[in-house]
Amino acid sequence: MHAASSTGSEGKALLRWKASLDNYSQSKLSSWSSSANPCSAWDGVRCNKAGRVSVINITGSGIKGTLDHLNFSSLPHLTTIELSQNALHGTIPSNIGNLSRLTYLAFWSNQLSGAIPIEISQLTNLRFFNKLSGWIPEEIGKLKSLTKLSLGDNTLTGRIPLSFGNLSDLTLLYLFQNFLSGPIPEEIGKLRSLIECSFGQNLLTGSIPQSIGNLGNLILLFLFNNFLSGPIPEEIGNLLSLEDLEFGNNNLTSKIPNSIGNLEKITRLSLFGNKLSGHIPSAIGNLTKLTDLQLSQNNLYGAIPLELGTLKLLAYIRIFENQLSGALPEGFNNLTHLNLGISKNYLTGRIPTGLGMISRLQKLHLSSNHLHGKIPSSLGKLTLLLELKLHNNNLSGNIPTEIGQMSRLLNLSLSANNLSGSIPEQIGNCTQLLDLNLSQNALVGNIPSQIGSLPSLATLDLSQNMLESKLPLELGEMKSIETMNLSHNRISGSIPKSFDHCFSLISIDISYNQLEGPLPNISAFQKAPFDSLRNNKGLCGSVTGLKPCSQSTQKNTSRRTTKRMIFLINKPQEFTRNMFSAWSFDGKMVYESIIDAIENFDPKYCIGVGAFGSVFRAELPNGQVVAVKKLHETDGGALRRPKDFANEIRALTNIRHRNIVKLYGFCSNVQHTFLVYEFLEGGSLMHLLSNDETAAKCEWIKRVSIVKDVANALSYMHQNCSPSIIHRDISSKNILLDSEYQAHISDFGTARILRPDSSHWTSFAGTYGYAAPVVNKRKGKGTVKDESKDENKCKKFHGVRQWRWGSWVAEIRDPVKQKQVWLGTYDTTEEATMPYDHAAIRFRGPKAITNFPPPSPVKNELSSITSAVK
Repeated sequence: MHAASSTGSEGKALLRWKASLDNYSQSKLSSWSSSANPCSAWDGVRCNKAGRVSVINITGSGIKGTLDHLNFSSLPHLTTIELSQNALHGTIPSNIGNLSRLTYLAFWSNQLSGAIPIEISQLTNLRFFNKLSGWIPEEIGKLKSLTKLSLGDNTLTGRIPLSFGNLSDLTLLYLFQNFLSGPIPEEIGKLRSLIECSFGQNLLTGSIPQSIGNLGNLILLFLFNNFLSGPIPEEIGNLLSLEDLEFGNNNLTSKIPNSIGNLEKITRLSLFGNKLSGHIPSAIGNLTKLTDLQLSQNNLYGAIPLELGTLKLLAYIRIFENQLSGALPEGFNNLTHLNLGISKNYLTGRIPTGLGMISRLQKLHLSSNHLHGKIPSSLGKLTLLLELKLHNNNLSGNIPTEIGQMSRLLNLSLSANNLSGSIPEQIGNCTQLLDLNLSQNALVGNIPSQIGSLPSLATLDLSQNMLESKLPLELGEMKSIETMNLSHNRISGSIPKSFDHCFSLISIDISYNQLEGPLPNISAFQKAPFDSLRNNKGLCGSVTGLKPCSQSTQKNTSRRTTKRMIFLINKPQEFTRNMFSAWSFDGKMVYESIIDAIENFDPKYCIGVGAFGSVFRAELPNGQVVAVKKLHETDGGALRRPKDFANEIRALTNIRHRNIVKLYGFCSNVQHTFLVYEFLEGGSLMHLLSNDETAAKCEWIKRVSIVKDVANALSYMHQNCSPSIIHRDISSKNILLDSEYQAHISDFGTARILRPDSSHWTSFAGTYGYAAPVVNKRKGKGTVKDESKDENKCKKFHGVRQWRWGSWVAEIRDPVKQKQVWLGTYDTTEEATMPYDHAAIRFRGPKAITNFPPPSPVKNELSSITSAVK
């Protein structure tokens, strides 16, 4: 075949289809020209040896339009059609049934609608097919050569056709994330070549067919998030090749069959969220390759089998919310990679000292049981532990000082026990702590001042103890604290003046103590409900229910206006010809140059206005262009701690990373308050994506690169800055682009320092120390946003949300269609949101791609997602 102008129907058919598409799509197919040879010059088109078009592959090109004008009858030699990851809409034409040579057909990640055409059944050579909506036609059972059928992540309804039993060569069957209903047909048991089978996230009912035991080659079997009922068939034990079995979030009943012990190759066994009862079978001890056991949220009872302690590869045991009893097996100390979740059971006895031998333990959840005795000091050896939750038990004795050796601890919850003695000052060594809850015990003595030195602590609950003496002033100096509950103790004296600057504090409860004197002049106290302040010795203030303070005790809150100009400019060595490095010895000169360059903030130089200021483009005498953010007067005047602010600016100006906007300096005087940044000509990601024309130029591969740039920047901030810096305001408006679409993070939480009473941020530069960027659990939300773009507006790019029947789902948003892409499902909000859980991220099908990493390697987490997308 020569140029399309002389080849007849094939070239003309493709050019007619191209002409029906929008301008952008036609530009993407610019090589499709009547003057060029389709076999050698047309992108995405390949020909067979006879010169006839055999392959059309334009996946991921962002093509918009329908297939109505693509005459498949004119392309009889096609063997492969790959149109995935585009923006095609409408229906699949019925004349596709004329492609008798077709072996591969893929339309996933489009917006196609309508039923799968019955004519598909004429494609008897078809080996791979996916997509659409409506019912799955029974005629699909005629595709005897089909080896892979991928219909996952659609809006398919109706039942699974009985004719599927005829697809004897089928090795892969994906029907996950649809709206399929009715039972799983017994005929599935005829697919003896099947290797991967995923029916998860549908509306399937009835029991699991016994015939499923015939699928001896099966490696992966996913039936989670349905309404399946009845017992797990004993025949499941026949699946000797099975490696991953997930039946979670159904209504399965009866016992876990002993035959499950036959699955010696299995690595993940997930049966959580059902109504299973009886004992955990000891036969699970045969599963020597098992790494993840999820039996939580069932009605299992009896003792935890000792055999679990012999499974050396076991990394995750989640058996919380059952009715298990007896003591914790001593054998768990042999499982060096274990993470243990056994909360909300009826366990008794003591916490085994051997748990301190699990050197790589990251999560130990034993809360809401009937454990008694002392907290073993051997737990101090768990130096990698991130969460220790022992609350709501009958533990007694002192809190061991060895807890201070857990330097990576994020969450320590020992509340609702019978602990006595004083709070060990060694807790101050747990510098990564986010949440500390020691409430509802019998603790006495002082509140250790070392707690005030915890740089990342956001939640502190010491209520309902017998703590006494005065409040340490260090508590008011915490930079990240948001919630503090000290109620129902014997704390006396006045509230330290240091609390006047505790701007991160949102909620305070100091009721039922012996405090006196005026309330600190911050919102958390001034707007606190009376119930959070009541029953003290003599607190006074303007809160309704308190007596007013006398004139002699009122604080002087007036602020003296300073005429001194603060001007801080960094001197980065790499900018040898940079005006700031050349003039850093003379702040006045730099200040005057900036003011002259924008003619005293003339509006014609303004390139953007935000909640806290206006941004101006300033071209300095040496030709360098900088961005100047002039803060609104109300915000600039709100700087209550200029020295601390200057110190933070100084720290931030030392940050140098290719994906972080460089902050050069800060100026404040009676006339102006402004920040000086590196100027990026590409503007914000939000601005780019809100315009159809510019958004079209930002192709999927560029968007992947942008996400990776953000991951690199966050990784640097979390891991390479000392102390770590958490942005906590990442959105498309704070991601700036250069001319090459390289992303740079800007605006390190400006809201917090300018509006100290803001409830969103904990310091100017974010929170020092780790605060999981995936979710703010303290606000009770299960959502994160990393705005990338759908076709019209910036929408959710990836996140965590609750599935329609209570499970939690991690997902990302496909850029070409307005739809979320399934990444994985988890037992609880915590498992979906805590990055160091073993919940697998999945992309486009149930094959696991990567695991959530520990909390700090954000780069690894995002990079693994983007690699999967790419």
